[in-house]
Order: sequence, then structure tokens, then C-alpha cells
Amino acid sequence: MIYDNVSAYKFVDLFEADLPELKSSLLSKAVELQLKGTILLSTEGINLFVAGLPDSVQDFLSFLASDCRFSDLPAKLSQSTEQPFTRMLVRIKKEIISMGREEVKPAQHTAEHLSAQELKKWYEEGRDMLILDTRNNYEVDLGTFKDAVDLNIDTFRAFPDAVKELPDAYKKKPVVTFCTGGIRCEKAAEYMLQQGYEEVYQLDGGILKYFEECGGRHYQGECFVFDKRVSVDADLKETAVTQCYACRMPLTIEQQSDTGACPHCGDNALTGIKANQVKDENATHTL
Repeated sequence: MIYDNVSAYKFVDLFEADLPELKSSLLSKAVELQLKGTILLSTEGINLFVAGLPDSVQDFLSFLASDCRFSDLPAKLSQSTEQPFTRMLVRIKKEIISMGREEVKPAQHTAEHLSAQELKKWYEEGRDMLILDTRNNYEVDLGTFKDAVDLNIDTFRAFPDAVKELPDAYKKKPVVTFCTGGIRCEKAAEYMLQQGYEEVYQLDGGILKYFEECGGRHYQGECFVFDKRVSVDADLKETAVTQCYACRMPLTIEQQSDTGACPHCGDNALTGIKANQVKDENATHTL
């Protein structure tokens, strides 16, 4: 059986008073269509990753599009042979992706989007640019774009402090921020503009959209995703990467076969098993 996995987000101003009713409506429709995954709602917008049978996923996207606030919601699709989530969650949060900077409001102002095709062209032209990975360090370890700068952060909340450590000379270079599906790099790009960076772009649709349109050209390795698949390759296919049951860190084939112990936490018994216990509430971080 084939399942469609859809990820989507949109920064749009929503009224706090409307969120409970919106939550109830989305959860009811998702359950009716037998979808599973996570939807986050806040006053700054919507962030979702759900999976189900193809017709059901399309019905849900049509349902979302019937709301004028989400009529232009961009969606990224991939497929899997198993349902990657165990339950359906809709949650109201302070932010749809946690940065902790109230001054960053992408619904009101955001950096220019750079398409996947344009980034590929820039690479092939040898364009002088700073390509900045806004993801967590364990995601970067599995794969990233060629010559990308790794900020070595544990969580996205650490991004602002990490940016302050970058050389001042970078403020005059073209900067391209990227993440898995676009949501983190959108906030990141706007924050960098506010910090005086002169020319900042965000990779439209993130790595997943780049894989969809350009394959693995100029990308090295795989892409971590926050669901049971753990990682996908440039063809958007599930890879052999697993996740440690004890510390939840991703494990490459080499790490699985070394000593049987997790290189991150040292646990001997809980490694090398496909991640059936990934927390669904983390799923939307793939964006």
C-alpha cells in the first residue's frame, strides 16, 4: 500500500480566539479521512505534516484550500509504503516553529524566496554566496549542501546566538538559508535581515523541494525527517538510516554495524532498529 506524506506550512496572521474552533475542524476532518500526523496552529500560522492514502490526502488539501487563509498553502509530497505516524494530533502553540524571537514575523515581512532551480544554477555558475544550514547538528551530520556553513546548533532556538558569532564580512555576501522544508529558513532569513545582512534569500520549499525538482545535484548525503522513515535520499525514498531508541539520534549503516553501541549515548541494546517510536509531535520540524 502506498501512502502520501504531505508537509506544508504558511505564516499567516490568525486570531487567537479562532484557534480552538480551527483546531476542532481540522482534527475532525483529518480523523474522518483516516490521516495521521501533526498539525501545529498559532497566531503566526499553520505547520503540518500528515500522511494517508492519496485520495484522502488530496481531500484534506482541498478542505484546507476552501479556507481563504490557506488557499495558497504550498504542499510538498513524498511517498512511503507504510504509515509513518501512529496518531493524529492538532495542537495550539505559541509558535509554529520555535525561535523565541517575537520581533520575527514572517507573515508581515520575509526575505526573498530562491527557487530550487535558481540555487542549482547559482552553484553551476560558481556564484559567490554563503549557503547557511539552519538545521540541528544531527540533521547536518546526515547530509547538507556542498560548502554549506554548519552553525552546529542543537535546536533552532540557538540560531540567533549562533548568527551573532558569524564574521561581520558575511553581512555583505549573498546569503541563502535552507532547512528541510522551508519553515525554519524563512524565520532565519528574516532574522538575518533584521541583524543587518544586506542580501538574504530563503530556499523555497527547502531540501525536500530541491530533491523533488533537482535531485541530489550539489547536495551531499541524505535528509533527516522527523518520522518513522528517519531519512530520505535525493529520490525522496526512505534510506537505511535508523534511530537509537535510547537517545533518538540517527544512526548510519556504519554506526549500526560498528560495535552495536550507539556512538551518541553508548546504549548497547537499543540501536539499529527502525524508528517506530519517533514522537509524532516532532514531525513538523521536518519543515
